[in-house]
Amino acid sequence: MSDAFAAHTTVTTHEASSTVLGVDALKSWAYRCVDGLTERCDEINELNVFPIPDSDTGTNLMFTVRAAVESMRAVGPDEPVTTVANALARGAVAGARGNSGVIVSQLMRAVAEGASRGILDAKGLQWVLSRASALVMKVVSVPVEGTIVTVLERAAAAAASDGDTIDELADVVGRATGAASTALDRTRSQLPILEAAGVVDAGALGLVVMLDALSSVITGDTATLPRYHRQVVTTVSRPRPVGTVRHEAQPVVGYEVVYRVTGTSEHLVDELRGFLSELGDSVVVAGDGSGTWTAHVHTANPGLAVEVALAVGRLHGVRISAFTGGGPCEENTNQPVSHQAAGRDVLAVVAGDGAERLFVEEGAAVLRCDISAIGTSELCAAIIGSEHSEVLVLPNGALSAQELVSVSIASRTAGKDVLMLPSASMVQGLAALAVHEPTRAAVDDAFAMSEAAAGTRWASLRVADVRSLTWVGTCEPGDGLGLVGHEVVVIGGDVISAGRALLDQLLSAGGEMVTVLRGLGDVADTTGRLVEYISLRHPGVEVVVYNGGQPGDVMQFGVE
Repeated sequence: MSDAFAAHTTVTTHEASSTVLGVDALKSWAYRCVDGLTERCDEINELNVFPIPDSDTGTNLMFTVRAAVESMRAVGPDEPVTTVANALARGAVAGARGNSGVIVSQLMRAVAEGASRGILDAKGLQWVLSRASALVMKVVSVPVEGTIVTVLERAAAAAASDGDTIDELADVVGRATGAASTALDRTRSQLPILEAAGVVDAGALGLVVMLDALSSVITGDTATLPRYHRQVVTTVSRPRPVGTVRHEAQPVVGYEVVYRVTGTSEHLVDELRGFLSELGDSVVVAGDGSGTWTAHVHTANPGLAVEVALAVGRLHGVRISAFTGGGPCEENTNQPVSHQAAGRDVLAVVAGDGAERLFVEEGAAVLRCDISAIGTSELCAAIIGSEHSEVLVLPNGALSAQELVSVSIASRTAGKDVLMLPSASMVQGLAALAVHEPTRAAVDDAFAMSEAAAGTRWASLRVADVRSLTWVGTCEPGDGLGLVGHEVVVIGGDVISAGRALLDQLLSAGGEMVTVLRGLGDVADTTGRLVEYISLRHPGVEVVVYNGGQPGDVMQFGVE
């Protein structure tokens, strides 16, 4: 425990049988929660097997409540309980880590809402626990019996069991804590994965630690919560029939994605929760009651999990952690995956069989955007799945600048040192690869490749399929179109005339070499005639022709 927290753990020793949870008691509870979760962090981590055995639930809960306390510490010393409670809620939601951390943040939110309703007395605490349970049931996409959700529900029900007859705060918290402890013991038999591992639910233990801390503040009694450890589970080994083969389960790579969203609405948050539920599991989208939401999901598509939130509101604090998933009885098999192998990967987005061969021969890994749609999720997954920590990406115009920024953020959060190179076309990507040198420092290599890509003027030649109005006039079906970037700059009666005019524009500013990337289909005659035109009209310019096989463009030109 840090000195900053230790200095405040004795803020107040609340008198036994207090009738109201005031400012001093609320602060003392928050500090004791940090103390209790810090002291039992390793124990909770050891019990963590659901939803994935990544041994971080205790750490996540500890840091979530620490974030709440840090937010509370920024409040002035004479502020009312409502202000203090709101600060706790804001800090918990903003700093929530992991599935359990987001859930616990809703307990803090319920305390804040309860404080704003009036005095936090016996009836107030009953309302808080009931509200916390309702919030959690709403924000968790698929509540599972035998988890922290169940234990909170049992605690809330026990606190309200005597209805209006309870008039002592200590009675309410006593009933809640006792029911939570009993429910915690039962989690082992309620969830098969816990029973198989011989553990209680890790997140639920963290909640009970927090409720015990509340009890100690209100009653003055020190909690005597027992220690929980893995129990040895006896299994029966049955012989397998002769000739059968046991296939060992292969690890499955997945990602935990957590981020905050602001500038949104309840309706859009519900939509986000639905989108994330389609992408993965362990989905929790929880708010602090004042416009900030924290989203959590386990998914194989981290980029898409980030992308869907961009349509909902403003994103903050994106965190992506990789893990490998094994069987439910494996111990500590889902440790975070570290991609720190020495070296560097180059990843290129390409279209066409010939283009794929060209980029692979130059040492790049490729994503084919003509075979399947390549968006932020696919690119992000490919980057995170790369062998090395350093990744240079040649997007080759397949994604927008905004999409590339979101992929960069998500990839760096996942531990990748990624650099997006300014290649707007495959001919620029080939120019960049021509100067790639893996032995250079990444920043130097990226600079040289970026300079080569940016120094390559490029254009594409297409055939119009519909009548359309362009910046240079109206084209008819069958006309040849010359494009620089996404803008039509030349219209010709056929591909040859358009190609000649386009080449004249490209070479008007000079050039020593033209790279021609032929497209899909029978374009050999067209290519030959345009190469001949270059040699006659622009003597001294070298021409290199490659078969790209890309759809859409009859050919791409790059001038260096």
